[in-house]
Formats: sequence, C-alpha cells, structure tokens
Amino acid sequence: MPYDERFVTPMRQELTRLGVQEMRTPSDVDAKLDGASGTTLVVVNSICGCAARNARPAVALALNHARTPDSLTTVFAGQDLDATARARSYFTGYAPSSPQIALFKDGDLVFMLERHQIEGRTADSIAADLTAAFDRYC
Repeated sequence: MPYDERFVTPMRQELTRLGVQEMRTPSDVDAKLDGASGTTLVVVNSICGCAARNARPAVALALNHARTPDSLTTVFAGQDLDATARARSYFTGYAPSSPQIALFKDGDLVFMLERHQIEGRTADSIAADLTAAFDRYC
C-alpha cells in the first residue's frame, strides 16, 4: 500500500526542485529509458532515513558538478509502485533496493549505487562517487 502523499510530497520536492523529473507510471519510465540516447540518471527515491540523510543530499551535491547527465529522473519506491517496478526492470543484474541510483548511457546501464553503498556513508562521499561516474560517462 502506498504511503500517504502528505508525507511523500516534501521528499519528492527535494529532487524535483533540482530539475529531476518524476516518472510516475510505467509509460513515463519507458518514455525516458527505452532506447534513450545520451545519459540518464534514475534515482529510486524512498521514505527511508538513508534516502533523506544520504541519497537525496548526495544527488543535490553531485548536480552542482561541471558535468551532469542529460536527463534527470526519479521514481518513488513504496509510492509509485508500477513505475518503480518498471524502472527496476531496466536495472539488469541488480536486485531491487531503495534508495538506488542508476546511470544510463545510450540506453545501457553503466553505473549503479545500491542501498548498501549508500547507507551509512556521507552525502559528500556518495556525491563523489556520482561525480566520478558523471566525469566518466557524461
């Protein structure tokens, strides 16, 4: 069952204020990821503490970097269930986790941060991982 939208809206806005586009339906996900060219960041947002303390702040920091992905997207785990499942279907070789941050280049998954790589780390260190991936692939 999805979370109460009143709780989720501020967590969504932490990313959408940065220009990250929400994908709320499977067709939104397919429109952004199926056959995409260029680079696309996909943030699997979550209501959990490590998304609040680590993942969302890391994304905000990383987006201040000189090189960033062409497209910035997000799905919300536990809320937009079908969209999240569809996004995860593109994460070939990775188990579902939330939060989770993926980078695609020309439709291929080239970089992934899973919950175990986010939880317990600082936003600065996660942002450093993201910006290194941006430098390599963007």
